[in-house]
Amino acid sequence: MMRATDLECIRGERRLFSGVSFSLAGGTLLQVRGPNGSGKTSLLRIVCGLLLPDAGDISWNGQRIRELGEEYRASLSYIGHLNAIKDELDPAENLRYFARLAGLGETTGDIDAALRAFQLDACRRLPCKLLSQGQKRRAALARLKLCRSRRLWVLDEPFSALDVEGVAVTRSLIEAQLAQGGAVMFTTHQEVAFAGRSLQRIEFAA
Repeated sequence: MMRATDLECIRGERRLFSGVSFSLAGGTLLQVRGPNGSGKTSLLRIVCGLLLPDAGDISWNGQRIRELGEEYRASLSYIGHLNAIKDELDPAENLRYFARLAGLGETTGDIDAALRAFQLDACRRLPCKLLSQGQKRRAALARLKLCRSRRLWVLDEPFSALDVEGVAVTRSLIEAQLAQGGAVMFTTHQEVAFAGRSLQRIEFAA
């Protein structure tokens, strides 16, 4: 589905990376590893079209993502290192707000199922500013339950602040996405095993 060729990213006078090439087919799981500040998040943002590379290009189904615009963005779901949730809204309201912005045809049942999957039922009506960091991360990741039709998931540190059960739920969603032919690109400092999946890696140096 995707091919990246000779990507380069420069910040100030520092070259974070150059010559990065990879391809993502359906069912592919790609992990980006490296120390903080090595360019992992910048690469994910380039893949999402949120940041322009200083060199190189990315194509989606044979067309450059810059030319596809909204058509490409409608094919992906991005969850960044920051949760991007509104503190004054409760988890259900945050999911509903996200779904409408993303053009997803969510129902109350879909939102209820997403909250149950991440064990947020008990706090579904609490403003997110009152939730723990782990609960806020769950509320952000619950969006994935609404994004099963998106072919590409790009996830920046999806397992941060999660307990063992939260990691297991997130891992199972990723495995289901791969099983239905989607692709997942992610960063993590944790070692997480995925059942029956070969893991491709991009390694960045300090």
